[in-house]
Order: sequence, then C-alpha cells, then structure tokens
Amino acid sequence: MEKQKIYGYMRVSTREQKEDRQRIALLDSGVPPKQIYMDKQSGKDFDRPQYRRLLRKLDEQSVLFVKSIDRLGRNYSDLNEQWRIITREKGADIVVLDMPILDTRRERNLLGTLISDIVLALLSYVAENERSNIRQRQAEGIAAAKIRGVRFGRPPVMLPENFAETCEEWKAKRLTLKQAAEICNLPKSTFFDKARDFKEMR
Repeated sequence: MEKQKIYGYMRVSTREQKEDRQRIALLDSGVPPKQIYMDKQSGKDFDRPQYRRLLRKLDEQSVLFVKSIDRLGRNYSDLNEQWRIITREKGADIVVLDMPILDTRRERNLLGTLISDIVLALLSYVAENERSNIRQRQAEGIAAAKIRGVRFGRPPVMLPENFAETCEEWKAKRLTLKQAAEICNLPKSTFFDKARDFKEMR
C-alpha cells in the first residue's frame, strides 16, 4: 500500500500578519515542515501560486491539513468548488483543525462525504453573509458620520500667520518657491497647492 502523503496549507492576508499559529498547529498535527505551503495574499479567490503548486501534488493518497476554513478561502462559491476539486477530482482528504466535523477521513462513505459537504456549505454561506453585513454596516456608519459633519481623510494643513504675506512675495517673484516654503515651514508641494488655492479665493 502506498504511503500516505501529508500536506499543510497556510494563508495570511498581508505581509504584516504572522503565520506562527497556523504553522504550529500544522506541525503539531504531523505535517512535515517541507510539506507546508503558504501564500501571503487575500482569500478572495484561489489564484495563488503556492496553492496552485500544492493542488498539482494532491492525489488519492494525500491528506491536506488547514488550521481553519477561512485560511483555505473566503469566497463562498469558489471555496465550495475547490473543496469539490480536492475531495472528488483529486480524491484527497481534507482536515480542518478548528472544525473537527470537517475531516473527510472520518467516514469514507457517501454519508460522511454528504455531512462534510453540507457543513462546509453552511459555514461558507454564514462567513460570506457576515462579511457582507460588515461591509454594509461600515458603509452605513460612514454615511451617518458624513451627515453629522465628520470629515474623513487627512486633517487640513494649518497655514502659518505669515502665509498670506509670503504668498504675495512669491507671486511677485521676490522669493523662490523653495524660499517661500521654508519661510512657512511647509513642503514645496504643499506651499504651491495652498498658494494656488489662496489666489483663487481672493
């Protein structure tokens, strides 16, 4: 009988996020360090280089470990499609460490597969629905804040008391842009933009 091949997959959304907890969980589950694949990008789709490399290696003797289902993917329809490819087309098993019911090794029969598929579909739907609700709440919160007069973005640059005088000197070409910006303690680009706005307001 061919020896079982064990793989692990990790994903972090940004380069600043740490993958330590995922790696420790996979190693504790017996995944060899060299068999762990990791992508540092969003889970919105499966166009990820390391995931694609891993997918090519999976077969009927393979078991894929992930710490949680959202590390595999976040998009409801894409996640279900990849689950189908891995378990049906490739014939591999999947073990989701944070959700023991999502372990296709438990019952290698029609009922076990059906249970895993139903649970996955439900979890994927709930996760995507919650993300949609979060985005909606954020949009509603921003709209409500704007109505209250809350300003978003960088705070406006406060102009020094000598700005108007310096601006007139610069427009009269008695000061260079660099000199005028230094007098007002502003970056050249900021002074230029503010001077242009100041001219239009007068």
